[in-house]
Amino acid sequence: MPHQNRFYDITSDTATEPTDDMFELMKAASKGDDVFGEDSSVNALEAHVAKLLGQESALFCVSGCMTNQLGLRVLLTQPPHSVLLDARSHIFNYECGGLAYHSQASASPVVPQNGHHLTVQDISSNLITDTLCSPVTKVVALENTLNGSIMPLDEIKRIREFTLSRGLKLHLDGARLWNASEETGIPLHEYGQYFDTISVCLSKGVGAPIGSILAGSRQDIIRARHLRKLMGGGWRQAGLLAVSAHHCIDTVVPTMKQTHQLTRRLAAGLQDLGMELTYPCETNMIFLNTAPVGITIDALAAALKQHNIVMSKDPGYEARIVLHYQIPEHVVDVFLNVASELVEKRKLDPKPIEIVKATGSVYPSSSDQ
Repeated sequence: MPHQNRFYDITSDTATEPTDDMFELMKAASKGDDVFGEDSSVNALEAHVAKLLGQESALFCVSGCMTNQLGLRVLLTQPPHSVLLDARSHIFNYECGGLAYHSQASASPVVPQNGHHLTVQDISSNLITDTLCSPVTKVVALENTLNGSIMPLDEIKRIREFTLSRGLKLHLDGARLWNASEETGIPLHEYGQYFDTISVCLSKGVGAPIGSILAGSRQDIIRARHLRKLMGGGWRQAGLLAVSAHHCIDTVVPTMKQTHQLTRRLAAGLQDLGMELTYPCETNMIFLNTAPVGITIDALAAALKQHNIVMSKDPGYEARIVLHYQIPEHVVDVFLNVASELVEKRKLDPKPIEIVKATGSVYPSSSDQ
């Protein structure tokens, strides 16, 4: 059983908490001014991640929303222009319309025909070319992973060849690219070589308290640094955050595959109970549908809370579950036991299921990510 006073939050991998090791490292971090590029701990982190991604340069920022928006802004010039992206993507759904606000760009959301990831066929058939009445596509933005699903490297290669042939720029929201890399064994730079700009998050599965990195060419990052200041994102002594992130890259990222295995064990156990998955469980996310067993997410969440497990509370039958390195195996055991008890009780009281319309959001209403 979980410790009496310890709660295990599986609403998102942003729920990781700073460790004592991180606080010790913070004490020795540099205290330079990152606005002027004078913080050696930040500079070391940026250089390290740029090298990992196979890019020339990188910029440490406060959030993935900021690094995505900066990455797109440096690739765009002036309207009218548009960005083609997956209709389920974070940039399109969960960044407050930042594409329109910061870049005066339209979004061209595309639903993948295969239900899993965008293909070069999806992109070519939805491209907006020179027309009088439409904003021309200038950038294609991919996301890997997306809903926990890994985009095949071969497809990325084909998309890159296509965008180059059309003079288009290619951005990657790689918030969880770490997960894709660890699961497939494909090094980050193998993915990174195909993109003009890449955003990777440090505060999700990587486990750092705060931060994301934008990587790209030297000139693009110089411009992004200027734009970061414009957006109010310049920070001073950010070294204490940088050393924490650097530590997590070295120590947490190598454990991600274990987290994926634990996530798949939970997913398989829930399926054995009669529940369904909206998407395949490929990394650390489960998109759960409890309607087949007649248990609402609210009921499941309430039962789990009695055992110090926190998941998103929604009135319907669909929820996202996200595991991370601070979720031990016994939490999965408790989750499955609780779910099994609810299923057995439900069998004794088989009332008709009233389906509640899903909100369409993967995030609980009380949290961002």
